Amino acid sequence: MTTDALGPNATIGIIGGGQLGRMLALAAAELGLRTHIYCPDKDCPAAQVTDAVTHAAYDDTEALSAFSAAVDVVTYEFENIPVATVNHVAARKPVFPSAKALEVAQDRWQEKSFIRAQGFEVADFFDITDRASLNAALQETGGSGILKTRHFGYDGKGQWRLDADSDLDKVLEDLDGRAAILEALVPFEREVSILVARGRDGSTACYDVIENFHRNHTLHTSTLPAALPDHLPDADPANPHKMAEKLAHALDYVGVLAIECFVVGERLLVNEIAPRVHNSGHLTQDACHVGQFEQHIRAIAGWTLGDATAHSDAVMTNLLGDEIDQWPDLAAQKATHVHLYGKSEARAGRKMGHVTKLSAKTR
Repeated sequence: MTTDALGPNATIGIIGGGQLGRMLALAAAELGLRTHIYCPDKDCPAAQVTDAVTHAAYDDTEALSAFSAAVDVVTYEFENIPVATVNHVAARKPVFPSAKALEVAQDRWQEKSFIRAQGFEVADFFDITDRASLNAALQETGGSGILKTRHFGYDGKGQWRLDADSDLDKVLEDLDGRAAILEALVPFEREVSILVARGRDGSTACYDVIENFHRNHTLHTSTLPAALPDHLPDADPANPHKMAEKLAHALDYVGVLAIECFVVGERLLVNEIAPRVHNSGHLTQDACHVGQFEQHIRAIAGWTLGDATAHSDAVMTNLLGDEIDQWPDLAAQKATHVHLYGKSEARAGRKMGHVTKLSAKTR
């Protein structure tokens, strides 16, 4: 625990008011800490469970200054917040994670270059500025790949899978001049995520690796523990926990960091990092001694990190759109934890909640 650790009734500012902000606020409350949400959306889920809320635009410097004055430390719940917003707040109060982590995660070119510079594998990637650069990149990747905007893409948005039959002119028209990269296709066997928490004092706590299954570009289920190759000993530089710790230290990170990877034979390729608590880590709330939301609050508040060990195996399933209507049946099932986000409208593909089913540990 750091000498300036926050005590009971201190206030944590959270930029962003979605379900991640909501669950962070709930975790803070259990530790006796108050929260103040900053979010433009007046109907945001986090506003239902916080001590205070500011509804203002992310570029409203006057509102940001008043928000900063009302809190003791600040965090953010998603990575598409303008860096200028975080820098404005950071000039007034400590912000964790730092703007550096945000800048790296917001630009896919910077992100993959950073990961590669730390000695970890990523899919081959190419800077795309026009038709000529796209043609050249496709020649390098054998005619196929994933075209992604460098900024502001998630859940399949801002992405196009390209092959010999793709209408490149139409794709470039849809891209509309935005900066982009082309990634080579990866013949992966499974997708996994590694969650690591890093405290203000540099200490770390890692969760067991989680296996993820996507449906229509959106996370459908996460399973703990993941099935991993047996070859990864503790001394291997590609060991998942050593990888996570090295990336967190390189970013001078404070909080929970998620690293999404592809398993390719006996190799781990890093796909992307998320400087925040993560959808795949929701199951840690129920399956681990200290879940990711409490862990993040502990880290940014200067507390000692909690025990990330799993006491149960678990499968988390996202509830999208009308799937939230299943809640009565889900709530009646044994060893099942239902988490609903309080959103007023169920739209197709919208994350409305999640459910975690626990079972006895198998390893």
